[in-house]
Amino acid sequence: MEKCKIYDRDFKVNAVKLALEKNRFRAAKELGIPTTNIYRWQAELQKYDKDSFCGRGHFRDPEQKRASIWERNPEQKRLAILKMTLTKKLQKVERQVEIFKNARKYILKGKPMIFYFIENNLDKYSICGMCEVLGIRETTYYQWRDKMVSPRKRETILLEEEIMSIFYEYKERYGNIKISTELRSRGIRLSPPSVTRYMNRLGLVSKLSTRHKVKSGSIFVPHNPCIFPNVLNRQFKADEPSQIWVSGITSLETSEGMLFLTIIIDLFDRKIIGWNLSTGLTIKETSMPAWEIAVQNRTTKKGLIFHSDRSPQYANKIFTRKLNSYKHIKRSMSETANHLDNPMPKSFFTSFKSELTYLNILMTKKQMEEKISEYFENRL
Repeated sequence: MEKCKIYDRDFKVNAVKLALEKNRFRAAKELGIPTTNIYRWQAELQKYDKDSFCGRGHFRDPEQKRASIWERNPEQKRLAILKMTLTKKLQKVERQVEIFKNARKYILKGKPMIFYFIENNLDKYSICGMCEVLGIRETTYYQWRDKMVSPRKRETILLEEEIMSIFYEYKERYGNIKISTELRSRGIRLSPPSVTRYMNRLGLVSKLSTRHKVKSGSIFVPHNPCIFPNVLNRQFKADEPSQIWVSGITSLETSEGMLFLTIIIDLFDRKIIGWNLSTGLTIKETSMPAWEIAVQNRTTKKGLIFHSDRSPQYANKIFTRKLNSYKHIKRSMSETANHLDNPMPKSFFTSFKSELTYLNILMTKKQMEEKISEYFENRL
């Protein structure tokens, strides 16, 4: 059986250089070696550079042999391997820090937002790496991915969010025709009758609609299937956790514009179990993220009453559909323009705003975010 040939480092380096000057096939033919050797040597040289080709070889002169003996000294080889190991660990830590830095604004918003972050960054990081940093099991992510909505359902949800965004952006004054025109300017073709169907499903009614005008001496209140009766009926005592949750939204003035704070309180211990600070009043900026944080902090159970006012952030199809998915949650809403039906959030907002007034400065948005985060961490 023919002995396997062994080549020294210089031979391998020169072979790679020759292959770059001509091509691999001609170089292999001239040197009398297999083409696969040049492929392998070129890859190793690109990857390890000076640390490549540390194995033993046959040499033409004693000086070259002594140099190679030093190169394959066990201590030097051990240090080279240690350097490579530490470099890989450092790269892994740097990648983990980068993942956490990019995902930190999603972490507090619950698992669905973390899943969306993973889905949107598959081209940058591995699933294993992101799940490890974000504390998510890979199987949990795959289960969520497999249960994702169909493309048609996703399109419907995106259209609903776009219509709601336009509706609130223009102070609830736009009807079906103006929303249809605005959608067309954004590259979405949707006829006014189709917009009407979406608005009815979402419980959106323009303030300028004739349905808000006086008819026969009384004000006609349009039907909204997402309005619920006042089940709580001003009974603001809970004997155990997750028996009654109440929620509210307030505006906070900053030197750069308005911010909106959404909170959810458990009446058992008056703790704020969910909150979110946003620059807008859409559902995905207010009630939805606050709810996701609340269910992370406390487990829902059968008979839980979720009480709020009748603002569009709560009385809409998207939020209602979310709560209905839990099967065991009862909805309750205050009567129109009756603040005594939901005093707990208002009481908290009054106390919090009085502390801001005492500071006697108009904060920037960033300062307000830091102040609120500190407030919740230290007192709640």
